Amino acid sequence: MFVVCGEALMDVFSTGSTPTGVSMDARIGGSPFNVAVGLARLDQPVAFFGGVSSGFLGERLVASMQAERVDTRALHVSSAPTTLGLVGLDAAGVPSYAFYGHGAADREVPLEALQRVPGDATVIHVGSFNTVVEPVAGTLRALVEREHGRCLISYDPNIRLNVEPDVARWREQLQWMLPRTHLLKVSDEDLALLYPGVAHEALAREWLAAGVTLVVVTRGAKGAIGWTASAQAEAQPVVVTVIDTVGAGDTFQAALLTWLAERDALAGKAIAALRSDQLADALNFAARAAAITCSRRGADLPRRSELA
Repeated sequence: MFVVCGEALMDVFSTGSTPTGVSMDARIGGSPFNVAVGLARLDQPVAFFGGVSSGFLGERLVASMQAERVDTRALHVSSAPTTLGLVGLDAAGVPSYAFYGHGAADREVPLEALQRVPGDATVIHVGSFNTVVEPVAGTLRALVEREHGRCLISYDPNIRLNVEPDVARWREQLQWMLPRTHLLKVSDEDLALLYPGVAHEALAREWLAAGVTLVVVTRGAKGAIGWTASAQAEAQPVVVTVIDTVGAGDTFQAALLTWLAERDALAGKAIAALRSDQLADALNFAARAAAITCSRRGADLPRRSELA
């Protein structure tokens, strides 16, 4: 059982001007939410742990999870509003975000909510801005501290400086996670913010020494590269007509976890034992999945049959 932790929100896209303003298209989203849906679509058992609003947008998020067969027993429902992420796309389809979420339901998750986390969890994935905004960040740290010796911990920083502009806060969170993380996936864009000018391989070796079992750096159109203590491999770029890249990294994460699950390799020792050719296979599988998402509007993640 996967448990994905973090924010579920609404991504709001501008669809053009109207005589009196701007038309909007609101779509379910949030990086952890996307990972949960991605796992479910890839036929993995998954629950979502996070805060959702009791309002109509929160109800829509819950309905979407249930329709995708994401287990909702761990949800913390409150009267707080749903976070809105306004999404702008550049000419290459790369998104920029402006978040409206102060005091929103996804951030107001108390320690007592941890009682809802399924006891049969074997993998816990955390990431994005819920790991650095309180009080939910403290709740997620308590969960990781409690479970990292029993469960495989997966982590994607997914930095959003327009939510938390202090880069030092993100670095602090990453450093805290290192000895508690088995699988660390980070984008080259995030690394340029956290450690500008530092070679990716140097960072990966440092993080492996700190306790991480597998480090993966995604590089957009350049593919991805991964390291364990004994193996290194690259995913080749996948040629696709890009509509936008919303949800691409989340798709990569879900697909990488799925590849490991399908080979009974969701444990630190099993990941550490991967050969370079196996690691390359895993990264290429995840890259193909991400390319499918890039070929569609928004975070429309692929199903297992599309990756047969």
